[in-house]
Amino acid sequence: MNNKTSNIYPWVVVGLLWGVALLNYMDRQMLSTMRIPMMEDVRELESAANFGRLMAVFLWVYGLMSPLSGIIGDRVNRKWLIVGSLCVWSGVTYLMGYATTFNQLYWLRGIMGVSEALYLPAALSLIADFHKDKTRSLAVGIHMTGLYVGQAIGGFGATFAAIYSWHTTFHWFGIIGVGYGIILAFFLRDKERGNVSENQKMKKIPVLKSLGMLFSNVFFWVILFYFCVPGTPGWAAKNWLPTLFSDSLSIDISVAGPMSTISIALSSLFGVLAGGYISDQWVLKNVRGRVYTGALGLGLIIPSLLFIGYGHSIFALVMGAVLFGIGFGMFDANNMPILCQFVSARYRATAYGIMNMCGVFAGAAITSLLGESMDAGHLGRDFALLAILVLAMLVILVTCLRPKTIDMKD
Repeated sequence: MNNKTSNIYPWVVVGLLWGVALLNYMDRQMLSTMRIPMMEDVRELESAANFGRLMAVFLWVYGLMSPLSGIIGDRVNRKWLIVGSLCVWSGVTYLMGYATTFNQLYWLRGIMGVSEALYLPAALSLIADFHKDKTRSLAVGIHMTGLYVGQAIGGFGATFAAIYSWHTTFHWFGIIGVGYGIILAFFLRDKERGNVSENQKMKKIPVLKSLGMLFSNVFFWVILFYFCVPGTPGWAAKNWLPTLFSDSLSIDISVAGPMSTISIALSSLFGVLAGGYISDQWVLKNVRGRVYTGALGLGLIIPSLLFIGYGHSIFALVMGAVLFGIGFGMFDANNMPILCQFVSARYRATAYGIMNMCGVFAGAAITSLLGESMDAGHLGRDFALLAILVLAMLVILVTCLRPKTIDMKD
């Protein structure tokens, strides 16, 4: 491969994986807006608590699979892992269009959690290997915009269901995903992590030794908590924000779904790109630049949760969603780059898998709790209280996380 092609292909990888990221979030997100049209055929969904359970089972399974998916991602060809997981969760999306009972939906969401968990640790590890110090945060940030666009399109689930049907909506999104998986099989390639001999050594590293290396690193624990705390309101927003908009503004979910998800998605696009660029520039001048950029993101999330939780006007709720999107985007763009400052390449997928597990478990717990909160009429108040957790994490992050290098070596 000539130099020109080798300089372009890392960005081709980001572009290819951007499409997978979009499908990843679109397929999981659209269910959050489709409760009402699905209730006509699946009566158990009339209970908000049941709907919370349906959303949460994905998170519990996704979380349990995440460490294993990271371990697998550090040891197998990441191209085929990504292609395989995409085709499986797209197939599950297709089958959801045939579901007639709550139990069927419940099992399919669980299977989707397994397949989608395999994607992100492998994808971010691959991007980090193709992109070094000067472009790593921006590359990760651009990839993360795919998640936000997918989330926004998923917000139209109820709209598509109203035009066609919820069955047809699941069918076509599933078909699109399988088709993209075939395209990916031809154009995506893995990257060797070091030279061949180093690759072989990496594959032979015992799992317990990898885990021991991570958990003996005190900074990994700080990064782990940093990942989990903003992820809690992050998952709450993904799963309950359309409902909260609908309830607070007394509007139909088919309008509230796109309004809420698009507000966050568009602002997240700005936040993740701005956060990636700022971080890449700042870290060249100050080794803590990525940490400070992530901290700025947390600082924006705090007031956003108060606007969202206590707001009862379009201005307040949209302002909260915009601030949340920008802040979460800045946070999201720097998770893997910050991890790269403390963990070597051979452990990064494993580390991100563990982080994903803990973050998702926190998200699953808050999703279930907010389902009960919705039934009790306290959804907005409990949403706002999450700001306390984010404030505490902001103080810990700035105080404790002190990297010594831009890219940790072995």
